[in-house]
Amino acid sequence: MAAETSSAAPADSTGEPGDPAGGFDLTALLAARGGERYRLHAEYLNHQLPRMLHTIGFDKVYEHAKGAYFYDAEGNDYLDMLAGFGIFALGRHHPVVRQAVHQVMDLELADLTRFDCQPLPGLLAEKLLTHAPHLDRVFFGNSGTEAVETALKFARYATGRPRVLFCEHAFHGLTTGSLSVNGEEGFRKGFAPLLPDTAIPLGDLERLERELQKGDVAALIVEPIQGKGVHATPDGYLRAAQDLLHKHKALLIADEVQTGVGRTGDFFAYQHEDGVEPDLVCVAKALSGGYVPVGATLGKEWIFEKVYSSMDRVLVHSASFGSNAQAMAAGLATLHVFEDEQVVANARRVGDLFRERLAALIPKYEMLADVRGRGLMIGIEFGRPQSLKLRTGWTALQAARKGLFAQMVVVPLMQRHRILTQVSGDHLEVIKLIPPLTIGEAEVDRFVDAFTDIMDEAHSGTGLMRDFGKTLIKQAVAAR
Repeated sequence: MAAETSSAAPADSTGEPGDPAGGFDLTALLAARGGERYRLHAEYLNHQLPRMLHTIGFDKVYEHAKGAYFYDAEGNDYLDMLAGFGIFALGRHHPVVRQAVHQVMDLELADLTRFDCQPLPGLLAEKLLTHAPHLDRVFFGNSGTEAVETALKFARYATGRPRVLFCEHAFHGLTTGSLSVNGEEGFRKGFAPLLPDTAIPLGDLERLERELQKGDVAALIVEPIQGKGVHATPDGYLRAAQDLLHKHKALLIADEVQTGVGRTGDFFAYQHEDGVEPDLVCVAKALSGGYVPVGATLGKEWIFEKVYSSMDRVLVHSASFGSNAQAMAAGLATLHVFEDEQVVANARRVGDLFRERLAALIPKYEMLADVRGRGLMIGIEFGRPQSLKLRTGWTALQAARKGLFAQMVVVPLMQRHRILTQVSGDHLEVIKLIPPLTIGEAEVDRFVDAFTDIMDEAHSGTGLMRDFGKTLIKQAVAAR
């Protein structure tokens, strides 16, 4: 009888059959107050976000999303070329991941007891490590910045050294430890003092060795492709850096928060270069399946053995919501879809096609300077034109603010063609494309056609620049 009682839901936990649980109706709440979204955000959250969205005309109201598209109340579709900055690698609401999240909630598991070992974390760690066979163990947290924090802590403890090297213009997160290895001064300003870390130029092996010779370096953390500007490490750099680090008893940390889990056409971006076996690898974003936040730090056995060296140290590094059942279920379902639908191969094939189509436009447009990247992580860079007619407008934009031309392309992509993109960093003339890895040739065609339309106008005179200026003025006035 006791068993029957414990398995039943409390009498007052739900309403009548078919009624919302406990009288709380989320659907009704959204129907009643969803229209207040921008006011609520401005009043209670980051007030600058709605202000910025109003200014550039991105203050849309999306009713729902599926795959690589958003939809408004009129049924118009918007092509997503950001994927939530890489989170939605499978697009939005993939049915397999969605089903897994429903299943794990329906199972009512005894989750996060702290004093047992649930099966899902072990199963996800086992599956994840098959994609990095030189690594042995996993720590699960809740985000990319937490994965980086874990790697920094583990590297410093395992080596007994305080300093971590990072590359200029890197982005590794915004919490205090990860901010210490963030190469963008705009993010760091005002938050000192940070950890004892040192920036070095990306690809500079001589500078790396000079720093290592000081004997206090725990690790080098590096993005195989930097998100800011979409700059890949030079060929051979990761292997040579790894050899130098190990020679000086320091570690290589690969930050694969954005590049990992298929983004670049390999499961991990460091695998593009033969012989590279990082000591620690940071993973997040795509592993979530777009549903439940998750971060993971993969590492070598000896590093975990040092950190967790005795039962007294069993909780020396932990996360309250790390390894929660919903996140683990989403991760397992995501990896299943990657294998079942050959998502990594699709990212490589479609990414190659995408870059080829865009690169073919470079001879046609003076202000299109470069197309680069790997897989479905693509950077489109604009540069100073040669002709006097175009150079005058370009110079005026640069004088106002560097990066305005790229923004001038981003705005009509949304306003005219309903394609969501953004620049890849402040003061950069680079647009970064990181769409869902499930897109196909239809999405490539739509983007290239739209991009060609905008570049045609940008090179025909000042019309695009004039319209962009009018948009900013109009929206800025409306946002006051």
